[in-house]
Amino acid sequence: MKPTYAVIGGGSWATAIVKMLSNNSTKVNWWLRHETSVEHVRKYRHNDRYLQSVEFDLDRVHPNSDLKQVIETSDVLVIAIPSAFVFETFDGFRVDGIENKILFSAIKGIVPEYHSIPARFFHKEFGIPYDRIGIIAGPCHAEEIALERLSFLTLACPDQDIAQNMANDLACRYVKTSTSEDIFGTEISAVMKNVMAIAGGICHGLGYGDNFQAVLISNAIREIESFVDQVNPAHRDVKSSAYLGDLLVTAYSQFSRNRTFGMMIGKGYSVKAAQLEMSMIAEGYYAVKSIVKMNERFKADLPITQAVYHILYEKISPIIEMNILKDELS
Repeated sequence: MKPTYAVIGGGSWATAIVKMLSNNSTKVNWWLRHETSVEHVRKYRHNDRYLQSVEFDLDRVHPNSDLKQVIETSDVLVIAIPSAFVFETFDGFRVDGIENKILFSAIKGIVPEYHSIPARFFHKEFGIPYDRIGIIAGPCHAEEIALERLSFLTLACPDQDIAQNMANDLACRYVKTSTSEDIFGTEISAVMKNVMAIAGGICHGLGYGDNFQAVLISNAIREIESFVDQVNPAHRDVKSSAYLGDLLVTAYSQFSRNRTFGMMIGKGYSVKAAQLEMSMIAEGYYAVKSIVKMNERFKADLPITQAVYHILYEKISPIIEMNILKDELS
């Protein structure tokens, strides 16, 4: 018998995950923050704000704005809200037995109040063992799921049976899945690739060409590997899809929010102006501050991350910072 899933979040990724799960006749309790969004899905069968072309079968998809009820009546929790709102959403939140549930994170960022990856946050806050926590990673954009273009997902969890069950429930005609045991490396890489995509966007906004972008991104995967190995030493192949593939699609795709955000910064927008015009979350903006903070302990060499931090938080000119950075790349 298939488990009942709770999908927590109303954005593009949450919408795509609901679509994938319901494709496989899976019951999905879908938490949406606003009751108006719940009513819209019930009446019109699609999200009122994101991926509006996706139509839902309401025999399988059950929208609800009561977070406690959604979690209590579900077996597997999929958290797909922006990292900046994780602490606010779950601060003081308690549900009996939540520590016995399986939890997958589709959050591509750091919980800023903890300077922590989401897996650690949920482990500490709810007592869910790490072997019952998983990560949904790319390389994949929610927009291409909506368009039913061939896409790939990596499901990482220390318990491979849990990872494989999730992989089976997300797989469909246009989504291929694989599994991994590397929950920490996969999640940290998913966070850092957003920072690297901002760097690539800044360079594009400044007028750097494809040749420089290639050098930047080849250095970026080495920087990710360096930091991940410092935080969680383990055998992993960063050339595989969950690491390099996810970096490439985020750094180059037209759908990449982080690349778009960086491009606007490179063109002269302030951080606030870029955020207002996008009206969507660029996870890398929050992540870079936490990565720099975390690296005070690990002391990895992170020149690209430092450059993005200097531009976004210390208001150093992108032209000056990228001129400095280019001499550190190889």
